[in-house]
Amino acid sequence: MLNLVFFRGFAQSNIRLNNYWGNPLNINPSAIYDKYLAVFSVAAHNQWIGFSGAPKTYSASASTYLEDYHTQLGIKLFQDKIGYTNTTNIGFNYGYVIPYRYDWQMHLGLGVNYQLLNYDLSQVNLISKTDNEVYKNLESENYFNADMGMEITNKALRFGLASQNIFSLFYPDNKKIQTNTNFVYAKYRYNTSHIVNYGIGVCGIQYSDIYQMEFNATAYFKLTNRSGLQTQPDLFDIGMYYRSGGELGLIFGFNITDDFHVGYSYDYHMGGVRRSSYGTNEIVLTYNLERKAICHNCWY
Repeated sequence: MLNLVFFRGFAQSNIRLNNYWGNPLNINPSAIYDKYLAVFSVAAHNQWIGFSGAPKTYSASASTYLEDYHTQLGIKLFQDKIGYTNTTNIGFNYGYVIPYRYDWQMHLGLGVNYQLLNYDLSQVNLISKTDNEVYKNLESENYFNADMGMEITNKALRFGLASQNIFSLFYPDNKKIQTNTNFVYAKYRYNTSHIVNYGIGVCGIQYSDIYQMEFNATAYFKLTNRSGLQTQPDLFDIGMYYRSGGELGLIFGFNITDDFHVGYSYDYHMGGVRRSSYGTNEIVLTYNLERKAICHNCWY
């Protein structure tokens, strides 16, 4: 019964990727990519390798920006497995861009989620197989939830606020699947023609009575030809982050093509879990569909 209580409580924890800086849509429905026609991303997250029943998360997202309407439409899918507990989320996002002077923009976003909680009963070991009361607590449940957020951005800066699973604040049953989680973050990166560019970020995270801070620093390397002209936006990037609570992580990314990016992260938890774990691995694949330039004064 203690295990049942533990895993039901753990299912209420926050689910997110380590490398959300590369795709903030994972935490904020207002993260808009107006540079591309569409962005596709898939990820696999294997937490606390070697720890029995540790979380495994698989996610996918897709978004498209409708330039004429200053609107982004997106979809997010993820499945999270902790022990015998499975959480599935299907979300739809809407984002809107309000342009200002000097390349500043405000982004507003809303998300609606369908969330499902179920259990793999084949992995549940009970003293009495006829304990019906236990099985009543392990029936599948599903609820709707909502996210909202905003960003203020320009070419170098990004400030964001996001609140996930808002309905969980008002409906206790929703907390069985996902609890309310809030983010506030800022990121700086100025993209120049230099061979090496740098980016830094800071993020505050709150869910239930847990508060975390995360600090991120990344170096972006470009490829240049002999004349010094840039031939590729970024060839690869290397970064590291620290998350309060005793987590250190490394991030590595490589652009296979101008449109296809592979990201990998590894983090190590310095708390008690380190006695049974080799760390956490995560891989993210991102494909950007370039927007075709339209020439209104050309003859074809």
